[in-house]
Order: sequence, then C-alpha cells, then structure tokens
Amino acid sequence: MWLTLQHPGRPVLAAAGVRSRAREHPDTSSLAPPTGPPSTWTALGELGSALDALRLVGALPRLSAAPRGDGHLVVDVPGWRAPEVSGAPLRGYLRALGYDARGWGFGTNLGDPRRDVERLAARVLDLVDEQGSPASLVGWSLGGVIAREVARRHPDAVRRVVTYGTPVVGGPTHTTIARAQGSGAGRVTRRLDAAAPIRVPLTAVFSKRDGIVSWQACIDRSTPGVEHVEVSSTHIGMGVDPDVWTVVADRLSRDPD
Repeated sequence: MWLTLQHPGRPVLAAAGVRSRAREHPDTSSLAPPTGPPSTWTALGELGSALDALRLVGALPRLSAAPRGDGHLVVDVPGWRAPEVSGAPLRGYLRALGYDARGWGFGTNLGDPRRDVERLAARVLDLVDEQGSPASLVGWSLGGVIAREVARRHPDAVRRVVTYGTPVVGGPTHTTIARAQGSGAGRVTRRLDAAAPIRVPLTAVFSKRDGIVSWQACIDRSTPGVEHVEVSSTHIGMGVDPDVWTVVADRLSRDPD
C-alpha cells in the first residue's frame, strides 16, 4: 500500500494529496536516537501547518476508497493543550467509514498524563463493558502517550492503538515545549520497557517535519511488533493530514489477531 512509485509526476500529485507520502519503516534499527528537541528551523515550519489541510481536497478519492469500518468503538485522545474538538475532523471521517468514533470525553488535554491515564482507563472500561467488545485508541502527541498506557494496563479492553507525533522516549525532553509540559509525561513514558510491554497491535506514525516533537523520539524500540509509518506533515497539521487519516483507517480495519 505504501510502495513508492517512480513517476515524474508523483511529487506533484503527493503534494496535492492525490497520492500518499506515507511509507512504512519495517526496520528502525538504523534510525538515530533522539538528541533533543527539533531544530529551530523545523519548529518554524509549524507556521505552515494549515497547508497540510489543503491536501484533504486532492485526497478525497483515496479517502473515500478506504476500507469500511465494522462499527467498533474508537476513542480519540487529543494532544497537549489541544481541545477535544481538535480531533473532530478525524472522528467525522471515521464515523463516515462506519466506526463508532468518539472523543475522550474530558475536554482540553491539560497535560496531566498520570491523572488522564486513570480516568481514560475507567471510561474505556465502562464503554467496553457497555458495548461488549474492545475499543481502539487513537492518540495525537501526548494523547498517544495516554492511549499507550491505557492499552498497557488493560490489553483485554483495547483492540488496537494508533499514535501520531507521540514521544515514546524521554518524555518532554525531546519536545519544543519541554518546560511547559512538565515532567508527568516523562514519568509515564519511562515505564515503556521490557518488563511491561504493550501487548496489543500498535502503529506509531511520525514525521521528520515535526517541529514540536523530535521524530526520533517517536520511534518505539521497546514494544514487540510495533509498526512505524512515516508521513510528511507538521506536528499541528497531523490531525488534518490525509496520509495520517488513511493510515488510521487502514489499521483500524485490520483483524487485531
């Protein structure tokens, strides 16, 4: 699905959203570890985040051709300081595909991952008990940290996790908002080790254009079977990047077994 086609018009078509710029990384062993936050130049690129949304127009045909959903519950978790409505476009798309896509239910993510893991876990368990089947979790940035930890604690209640722009090592150390975000995320992500691996299918989406989270920090070297997919989007633009949407739709349609 993510094979690169050698065609002279492909870069133009990809820039317009007609073709995907996403590509899988089955082997991440050669990728460098994070050394700190994104460069100032990369961070300045976030000013053009609105341009990522323009690709949705060109991507409409392939977005509509995505696999249909089976109706299972999908809970979307916003990023740091992002309001719940920030995930509304993606949730609307997933509903159109046939999923029961919902927000996490707690409004703006204020950056308290320890508290949020507890309350999201309780909410997911209630919803799963009500529906009788596991839920998939989709998390943006810090929202992905929270989604991962809920899946780690309650693998029987979580069908699949997809994160994008989510740091899995170093907590806020490798972000441009390290001081503002605090140390909570670092305490959570440090639990990512061999002693308590995540046991549900996991896809980590990252971008080398990410000006908020170092893309190297999004590489999960601890979770067995994790899939990595690279897109070409700013951090803020990921929520409306059609390539992120198609990756999410593709993974949600797969049999968790």
